[in-house]
Amino acid sequence: MKKILVLGMLLLLVFGGVAAAQEKSDPLSRWKPDFDPSGAEHTYMLSNVSHPGIEGVAVGYRIRDRVWELSDGRLYVDFRPLSQLGGEKDVIRKLKMGAVQGMLCSSVAAANVADTLGIVNLPYIVDTFDKLDTFRNTPGLWEPFKNSAQRSGIMVSDITGYGTYGWATTTPVRNLDEAGTVNFRIAQAPVNTDTYKAWGLKFTVMPWPDVPQALQTGVIDGLDHTPIVCNLTKKFDVAKHFTRVDYAQGLFVHLMNRRWFQKLPGDLQQILLDVIAEESAAARQATREQQKEQIAAAESAGVTFYQLSAVDKAALQKSAAPVYENWKKKIGPQYFDLVRTTLNGN
Repeated sequence: MKKILVLGMLLLLVFGGVAAAQEKSDPLSRWKPDFDPSGAEHTYMLSNVSHPGIEGVAVGYRIRDRVWELSDGRLYVDFRPLSQLGGEKDVIRKLKMGAVQGMLCSSVAAANVADTLGIVNLPYIVDTFDKLDTFRNTPGLWEPFKNSAQRSGIMVSDITGYGTYGWATTTPVRNLDEAGTVNFRIAQAPVNTDTYKAWGLKFTVMPWPDVPQALQTGVIDGLDHTPIVCNLTKKFDVAKHFTRVDYAQGLFVHLMNRRWFQKLPGDLQQILLDVIAEESAAARQATREQQKEQIAAAESAGVTFYQLSAVDKAALQKSAAPVYENWKKKIGPQYFDLVRTTLNGN
């Protein structure tokens, strides 16, 4: 009996090691479909730059599996996360040409597609999970956002997220005075650049793949991002402090090539849109829970969290006034005011 138990333990170790090695060599191995997509009549190639460990990214696989089932194998959603199809600017270009049919585009990059899409990244407008749900579920707010990229031949089908933005730093940042000593990495996006200029904070615009080395070498000592992303991508290994600024929701905007969609049979169009809507709503809810889980996990691993005071948040909002005025002109005054008044009452 002892020999059998020992043998069983050895087999578990061996197979566990093989599985771990396989996942290390292929980080997407556990998300492979359990069906053969080669017989599909239509393929929807969907891109994303991030890891499916993030609920707002994993939605791509859930969409894939449900669409396959409901379409009886006629439509295959070929989801490609982890920048398999290139960086976001490159994929946006491919999306407009139709070389890629869909994209879960980060909200920071989405403003490069249409100015109106930038409204979700402006500070303290769509800054909480509840406001995001209101924004998505209020037709007067959602429809103009959804239709804003039509001139580029792009549809906005839905939206998911990756948590609430704050600052991961190598030293404590408990207030704006301490923030003034930090060089923050920000995304290559117009809203972010305008915001950090208005805030008067030191920043460096940097591609995401360059961040780990820049943190380790001290080129930057702060990172503008969310707890979910910072924990799952190991940024907290170096930046062991996080300030909850809570100024915006990190979002993935589901963009789709309109010409490709219009050529799809009507029943498949409906299946695809219905599944995207249902799974995106579920992903938004799951993101709420994932943020709590990732903050707890980070705290247990030694990361210290700080809450920026209401006074400092009000100061950030006040100093962002020029950003609001600039983007109000780009987005359109009537829609900008409607969103801001509906969500914030001002």
